[in-house]
Amino acid sequence: MDLSDPGRLGQRLLARQLDEQTSACFEEGRRLRVLDAGLGRGVQALRLARAGHRVTGLHSDPDLRALFEKDLAEEPEEIRGRIHVVSGGSEDTGAHFLPGTFDVVLCHSGLTRARDPGTVLPGLARVLDRGGLLSLLIRNDAALAMHPGRSGDWDAAMAALDFSVRTGSAGGSLRLETLTRSFAGIGTPLRQWYGVGIFGGEDLPAEEEKAERMLAAEERAGREEPYRSVGAMLHVCGVRA
Repeated sequence: MDLSDPGRLGQRLLARQLDEQTSACFEEGRRLRVLDAGLGRGVQALRLARAGHRVTGLHSDPDLRALFEKDLAEEPEEIRGRIHVVSGGSEDTGAHFLPGTFDVVLCHSGLTRARDPGTVLPGLARVLDRGGLLSLLIRNDAALAMHPGRSGDWDAAMAALDFSVRTGSAGGSLRLETLTRSFAGIGTPLRQWYGVGIFGGEDLPAEEEKAERMLAAEERAGREEPYRSVGAMLHVCGVRA
């Protein structure tokens, strides 16, 4: 599921879910210290900076960084001043930041791309302050065959089913069961998780009324079983003990 475009369904859902979690974890009006580990196009980073928060981005892709800096240059000076970009990936948090530096840590692409996702999580949790929010977006390895199957790509569906057999129901580090145990082990117990991309679409309709109906259906399904378990992605949130 492509989440690089700020107008895409996934980014709109992430924004709503993040706002729900930050409202639950922090008092209203608090200016948060945010780390976006694996900045990508920086959609959420820009949105949070516009809301008044201070955002640090870790970026390892020079091409994507150039695109982000082009978008950032179009923002007012006040917003540009709230964003600081550091070269590095999601696995480099310990090299750049002291423990307890941030209130919120986002990792919405870096975990999936990491060579060993299990080694990234402790570093992300380490830089969170007490009571801080950890927000991860991961590919849903338990439902890889759903979306190619719905689109009629049977070769891809069979390959995805084979992948599930090879890794086992709880074998992969990008499965919810494994992440739940990992969150507990790093002192950041799971608070909430959502399915993202339940019904297979990525582009929102141009008509605002239709877009809102689509968002409402996806948002509700992303909270309820059995629908959220078959989302293309999972948005997993934990809170630092």
